[in-house]
Amino acid sequence: MFYGAAAWDPWLIVAQIVCLQCLYYLTLGLCLSVLVAPRVYKMSLVYFFDFATVTASAPTGWCVIASIFLTSIAGAGVFVYIVERTRKCFDFSSTVYIIHLFICLLYGGWPSTITWWVVNITGLAVMVLLGEHLCKKRELRDIPVGRYRSNV
Repeated sequence: MFYGAAAWDPWLIVAQIVCLQCLYYLTLGLCLSVLVAPRVYKMSLVYFFDFATVTASAPTGWCVIASIFLTSIAGAGVFVYIVERTRKCFDFSSTVYIIHLFICLLYGGWPSTITWWVVNITGLAVMVLLGEHLCKKRELRDIPVGRYRSNV
């Protein structure tokens, strides 16, 4: 994609949001299945969307917290390939977490624990800052021009 004169493409933006959201939940599910599933009797959507499972008072809650942070780190790595722009990382990260908040509202009600808010806001900050760092690193790479020169 050329960065200069890119037209506003709402279908691309929607596709990027859908892709990021799906990858977010796929990664969260993978992390939860590795960290939480061995500790619980039955795995369910409660660990994805219920604020009561994000707690620092139980070992399973710590595993849920670790899963959220690992998902944020993986999401930042995905930004390099899907978003590709440093200045768009905050917008797409916020969108992912706002959609997650909305789904949590529908599933379990308003998140009333401070732990849920601290973990998710910290996860958002990790995703934004690491995503911006990785995208900036990719944007600032040298353009290899040696192989495109003609031998005239």
